Amino acid sequence: MTRKQFDEVTVGDDLPERTYELTRGDLVNYSGVSGDPNPIHWSDPVARTLAGLSDVVAHGMLTMGLGAGFVTDWSGDPGAITEYNVRFTSPVLVKETEPAKVDFTGRIKSVDADTRKAVVAITAKYEGKKIFGRAVATVQLA
Repeated sequence: MTRKQFDEVTVGDDLPERTYELTRGDLVNYSGVSGDPNPIHWSDPVARTLAGLSDVVAHGMLTMGLGAGFVTDWSGDPGAITEYNVRFTSPVLVKETEPAKVDFTGRIKSVDADTRKAVVAITAKYEGKKIFGRAVATVQLA
């Protein structure tokens, strides 16, 4: 993996689109490793009865983590993000029989030649609807 060079990046550049698929198994695994056993992430009856959802919902921090991975894959450096902020606006519902697809896009909003950093605005959508109201990552470039 080659680190993204500062001189290769300009304001307005788009990051390559990427789609992640989330399955019920992914949610159960994430529940275990994250220590978040809330049954709205794996139990249909609980998601429907207690939360009024049609299906179980993916963890917000899981979708946020996918966004971080999207940016670090582009940057070529898993440690490149120096700041990351996300506001959640819509859930990702995961059906029992098919994966939920989350589409990520990004655009360079600003660059700082003194620090060799770029600010990336991230868009994440599920079924065409934005799941992040505002998502911004600051990335240290080589």
